[in-house]
Amino acid sequence: MSTPPLHLSGVVLPDGEHRDLWVRDGRFTTEPVPGAETVSRGGWLVPGLVDAHCHVGIGRGGTPVEDLAGLREQALAERAAGVLALRDCGAPVDTRALDDEPDLPQVIRAGRHLAAPKRYIPGLAVELGPADLADEVRVQARRGDGWVKLVGDWIDRGVGDLAPEWPEEAVAAAIAAAHEEGARVTAHTFGTDALPALIRSGIDCIEHGTGLTEELVAEMAARGTAVVPTLVNVEHFPSFAAAGEKRFPAYASTMRRLHAGSGAVVRAAYEAGVPVFAGTDAGGGIEHGRIADEVRALHEAGLPAEAALAAASWGARAWLGLPCIEEGARADVVVYDADPRADLATLARPARIVLRGRVVA
Repeated sequence: MSTPPLHLSGVVLPDGEHRDLWVRDGRFTTEPVPGAETVSRGGWLVPGLVDAHCHVGIGRGGTPVEDLAGLREQALAERAAGVLALRDCGAPVDTRALDDEPDLPQVIRAGRHLAAPKRYIPGLAVELGPADLADEVRVQARRGDGWVKLVGDWIDRGVGDLAPEWPEEAVAAAIAAAHEEGARVTAHTFGTDALPALIRSGIDCIEHGTGLTEELVAEMAARGTAVVPTLVNVEHFPSFAAAGEKRFPAYASTMRRLHAGSGAVVRAAYEAGVPVFAGTDAGGGIEHGRIADEVRALHEAGLPAEAALAAASWGARAWLGLPCIEEGARADVVVYDADPRADLATLARPARIVLRGRVVA
């Protein structure tokens, strides 16, 4: 689809220089384009935001969203918040029809969740035993966009608390299989016990990571393993604890302890050099479009404001192989009237959103 030429002028982040940019055929150029419409002058230009843990295709209560209109509604809520690319960390439905919609964010998929039988939210995961995990990882790697999602731990009703889903040998074989397919692997973990095997086996990212210890953080830093803390979801841990208290008091205690220490874990990870990225876990119990809340939560946990913003923009884009504001790159940019590094609350008020070279908001 052809797009009319555009002109933007402002402070370009992350370098902080005031520049004039043009958009021709949906892509950035520094060469003036005759007849281009000036759509922004004097603002702060931020590479399109990224929600690095999102679930387009999961509705309230964990129910699959089957209809295209429902999928579009979720994706548009992300776009309205300035999210122009999202890493979909597991969805039970095929969302590829969204790729044909030029007004929607780019979706980077991880296929379906992979979980042990009866050890995750019903209906969301492919449930299978350890012996079949590596083979299914290959299937999901070929269906996704370079990522595979494991469920690393969940409540074990026999134990009455969080427990690992897989033996270490199954984890190691699964991660090796994904890497052979050219995919990276991430895993849901709340507690601690599943983490050593995942990290030792070479996993690429940990989701939530509330159970990380000082030793595990150091190993992640040495390996370059990333973490997506999803702090807006972690805020729900006390309600999870209350819901499970009567039947599983040990689980309730664990969830309260993990909630209390979550900010310190994020701060320790960042200070140790672990790559930290912003993800909301939108879908299910989290509304779409909350990336600004997650960035502020990362800052409150101890990341400097610019680092928290980078975790949802240029840093996350580099991690996912997406370009920023540069010659020839697809024109995905969010414009703000004030410097968001000086006040992260500015992220909730985008002045212009340009997606694929078109003004969409």
